[in-house]
Amino acid sequence: MKWFALPILILILAGIYWIGFNGGPGMEISAAQSIFGPKVMVFDPAKDQGEIQAILDGLHKQQKHAQFGEERYALLFKPGEYDLDVTVDYHVEAAGLGRVPGDVRINGSVQSVATTHTNNVTIMFWRSASNFEVHPRSTEDLIYWAVSQAAPYRRMHILGDLQFDKGGWASGGLLANSIVEGNARLTTGQQWFTRNSELGSWSGGNWNRTFVGTIGAATEEWPVKPNTVVQRTPVIREKPFLLIDESGGYSVFVPALAHSTHGVSWKDGKEAGELIPINAFHIAFPGTDTAASINEALASGKHILFTPGIYSLEETIRVSRENTIILGIGLPTLVPTNGKTALATDDLPGIILSGMMFDAGLTESPSLLEIGPPGSNRDHADNPSSLHDIYCRVGGAIPGTVETCLVVNSHDVIIDHTWLWRADHGAGAEWEVNKAKHGIVVNGDDVTIFGLFNEHFQEYQTLWNGERGRTYFYQSEIPYDPPSQDLWMSGETLGYASYKVADHVESHHAWGLGIYSFFGVRADSDPGVRLHSAIEGPEKPGIQFTHITTFAGRYGGINHPINDFGPRTDAKELKFFDPASENP
Repeated sequence: MKWFALPILILILAGIYWIGFNGGPGMEISAAQSIFGPKVMVFDPAKDQGEIQAILDGLHKQQKHAQFGEERYALLFKPGEYDLDVTVDYHVEAAGLGRVPGDVRINGSVQSVATTHTNNVTIMFWRSASNFEVHPRSTEDLIYWAVSQAAPYRRMHILGDLQFDKGGWASGGLLANSIVEGNARLTTGQQWFTRNSELGSWSGGNWNRTFVGTIGAATEEWPVKPNTVVQRTPVIREKPFLLIDESGGYSVFVPALAHSTHGVSWKDGKEAGELIPINAFHIAFPGTDTAASINEALASGKHILFTPGIYSLEETIRVSRENTIILGIGLPTLVPTNGKTALATDDLPGIILSGMMFDAGLTESPSLLEIGPPGSNRDHADNPSSLHDIYCRVGGAIPGTVETCLVVNSHDVIIDHTWLWRADHGAGAEWEVNKAKHGIVVNGDDVTIFGLFNEHFQEYQTLWNGERGRTYFYQSEIPYDPPSQDLWMSGETLGYASYKVADHVESHHAWGLGIYSFFGVRADSDPGVRLHSAIEGPEKPGIQFTHITTFAGRYGGINHPINDFGPRTDAKELKFFDPASENP
């Protein structure tokens, strides 16, 4: 290099640095080189805290309104103590790399604070934080995790108060396996689901708060306060996570299956589970890996770790080995390009899928994710498969289409938080463009779902054909955009119920359901497009629904919360109903 070229090079590098931290496209920043590529930033507590904060602030500026952006990031923090405000935005995951939350101490905050007008956070989706111990700088400081769907706060220890909105509308959300020593609260937020946590206290909220296996849960005073409390979690496998092991290398910890739990799994430091070294995983990269290369790795016996990015798939990823782990960090997004299912599993025990998004492609697929092939009939009760933080999106980023987002054919599957969304805004958000019948179809028996968020599909949002299904917390908006009542009919019935249990089913139970209508058009005659019933199910002793909330905004409304029972809900009305009160 000639000497006079050096100043030019410095100017070029400085320009790249400036663009990266001022919202330029494709910001390439890395706090430390790692095996996970440039979109995974690994922070060390020994590094200058001001420099780390500058990186975090630059990323916040870039991502805070990037709702349908293509960038994905994971922020990983090595064990130790930090003085930082870690702000988490669209398509960003922040996680501590310790064995327990206390291994990564943040003096400051781990937060989501971006809003739209009037402090609304109804579209603050697709982000997560986990495995930190957070010490607010003073007792007056409030930690905000102000979010809506697809934004879990897991495995956190907050030594103070935590608020899930910022005083405007919010449509959250999930707190799981966490301790909040102070007050956890909503102010104007519509709903919240809390599982296996420990709270100093709970306050606030509007339509539906559901607590399962939680110490310090709100009291159940239905319907004066729409709280649903289930004391123990019947069966759960907590979400796997990446950590730095005793040798200083990376491993993935897979918590053991647990039954009848109450409170967090990690408090005494003796959490049961398996530690799997990173060399047992094929590390996948967007633009490099294809369905073929991933299937080849699976066939060789590898687990898969998806790094952040968007993966275009010409073929289906097929999981054909029991106990396979598919782990995503930084919200990797899988998109089928040829009208095929993005990922499908055989009818096998112990498969774990975690931390991924599926976008419907431009050519209609039968499904985006299929657990077990049709006709699956094996018993997996001793080693169920589990899904954790799995999201499906139809439209929004691209004008995609699919018949059903998630199909569960296997028995004994645990779903630990999912959001299935037919887009109501963004690219292709039109009745005849982002077509999709169902969010989820459950054909397997003994399937348990914790935190089922399922919205805007054109027929049944949830169709349950299997026996002994259980849902703990349900949030659903039926579609906004039926062009007319005539075009949204199930035979002679007005519209499609959000939650449908098939007529042949003998046993099913769901707790804490919120189903809302926001129809955007009126029919030719008053009172506009209507839904006959929010929930449909056979009237049998084994079919139970505990606590239903209905709300109607804009036009039209819902005639009944379940079958032909309960009061109608008209535009701008909120109703609470417990089916047991009328013994349907």
